[in-house]
Amino acid sequence: MAVFTPLTDAQVSTFLSRFDAGSLVAVKGVPAGTENSTFFVTTDRQELVLTLFEQGEHEELPFFVELLDYLDEHRLPVPGPLHDHDGIALHSLADKPALLFPRLPGEHPHHPNLAQCRALGDALGHMHKVSQHFPGHRPNPRDLHWLLPMHHQVLAYLSPEDQALMMDEVEIYQGFFDKAPDLPQGALHGDLFRDNTLFDGDRLGGMIDFYNGCTGDLLFDLAIVINDWATEPDGRLDPERYATILAAYQAQRPLNTSERDAWPMMLRMTALRYWLSRLLVVYVDPPAHDLTPHDPDQFRTILKRRLEDGALPLPEVAS
Repeated sequence: MAVFTPLTDAQVSTFLSRFDAGSLVAVKGVPAGTENSTFFVTTDRQELVLTLFEQGEHEELPFFVELLDYLDEHRLPVPGPLHDHDGIALHSLADKPALLFPRLPGEHPHHPNLAQCRALGDALGHMHKVSQHFPGHRPNPRDLHWLLPMHHQVLAYLSPEDQALMMDEVEIYQGFFDKAPDLPQGALHGDLFRDNTLFDGDRLGGMIDFYNGCTGDLLFDLAIVINDWATEPDGRLDPERYATILAAYQAQRPLNTSERDAWPMMLRMTALRYWLSRLLVVYVDPPAHDLTPHDPDQFRTILKRRLEDGALPLPEVAS
């Protein structure tokens, strides 16, 4: 159960009184998530989501509020946080930072169809187009600058073959990106897996959980999406889902020449990013709560497939 700090009805009711959100009818803990305590809150006027932040850098929470406010103002399907009577969104509840959000419609797509892939590509392209003008700044915490020191922490737990694979890849990325032209920058979701989206049928109800949000290479975000949304269990890219997401994305924000050149390498680097982060959770820094870590081998498989097969061709953009 991903509720690490239980709340009483009285606590939630008092918290709600700060907002123009109605009176509490019911509160229910959400049995999902790995880092924060989440509750579905029903008032006499609306459905809400209450999040208590259990770990992470709390001083970075204002960045996430600003980013969600910005994207909400630009009509992206994101849950802009509720602000209280004084215009403040971030509060403390049970001695934890807390935010209140509207509950967006839909469910996670376990096996996304092409219509859902098209909707996701369109929304991400729109988000990246407007996020290039977002004034906030938070360096990407999981880019190449993180890979370089952190991969050494897991090498002792790997086979000689996997040690060589990881060390060689990191060295290749460093050589490639040190010489590559700068890529377009903007605000990223940072973790836009299928379970961080909600679909009401084929309609994208929302992109959620922006707590890996940051600023950096827009291509990094897109590669994360393809490695999850358009990838089969054996690591192969699904051509239809791949082409559908990328065509819809580029209808909003066409990739430039530098991005197209860097695309195969970015797919590899973001696969290794998740292989490494999951290895760290298993062997080095287990979660504070009793949760089952994600399987690191999933992204080792994806990385090896990207090395064997390369990337599928990028769709061309109509002129």
